[in-house]
Amino acid sequence: MKHIVNSEWKGNLTFKHDLNGHKITTDATAESGGNDLGASPKMLLLAGLAGCTGMDVVSILKKMRVDINSCLVRVEGIVRDEHPKYYEDVRVIYTFKGKDLPMDKLTKAVNMSQETYCGVAATLKEVAKISTEIIIEE
Repeated sequence: MKHIVNSEWKGNLTFKHDLNGHKITTDATAESGGNDLGASPKMLLLAGLAGCTGMDVVSILKKMRVDINSCLVRVEGIVRDEHPKYYEDVRVIYTFKGKDLPMDKLTKAVNMSQETYCGVAATLKEVAKISTEIIIEE
């Protein structure tokens, strides 16, 4: 499988990206010399992790017949001080809402995503420590 992203420079530090017809803008903050017209590329990496693992977990829980009302995935990344400035520590916090949710199945779904299915997590694990937390709200 091959993924192709076309990225066009729009001036200063702004780029417009086309991902199979889906448009995304990236930019840097004003203090970093950009115009703050879009998310930073590093933050998009965190969004990619949230989306990848979130899709896995929701799909796995559906197969386990766990009925959740909502799933919020929060990803926090710590960027190292030296160049290249990549994420060295990433925390993924899953918040599930529902009635009588089984922690053992939620944990199993999260672990299956992190250890087996999520390609973004597998890529990030090469350079970052990834930890997870599960929160249940009724």
